[in-house]
Amino acid sequence: MTTTADELAQKCAQFMFANDVATQNMGMELIHVAQGQAIVSMRITPNMLNGHQTCHGGNLFTLADSAFAFACNSQNEAAVAANCTIDFIRPALEDDVLQASASVCHQGKRTGIYQVHITNQVDALVAIFKGNSARINRKLLPSE
Repeated sequence: MTTTADELAQKCAQFMFANDVATQNMGMELIHVAQGQAIVSMRITPNMLNGHQTCHGGNLFTLADSAFAFACNSQNEAAVAANCTIDFIRPALEDDVLQASASVCHQGKRTGIYQVHITNQVDALVAIFKGNSARINRKLLPSE
């Protein structure tokens, strides 16, 4: 039986998530994965707040980076971040449920460009993340 591109993307994401202790420890959930796309959600907890009682920017970056990782590794070509930037639009508060939606803008043989939009539970834009990926010349899944 032939595996479709989206089925392969889901296998890759499941493999990565099972080995991603940081993403798991932050309470992130993998909502959706397809080729070149991923949606990850996270609830803002008290231990994620900064001195202004808003979500620390590093936690927002990590959420976006996780969605980016699932999207850019979705073709079973192991990839890492080469460069990432984030623009913070509005604060996220305790108990907000954020969703990071990653999608491919361009994927070449070695490098890719991905964008991630982080929104809150009322679909207000919280941040925009751009990630450049670099494939590292190996398969992600050990058995593929």
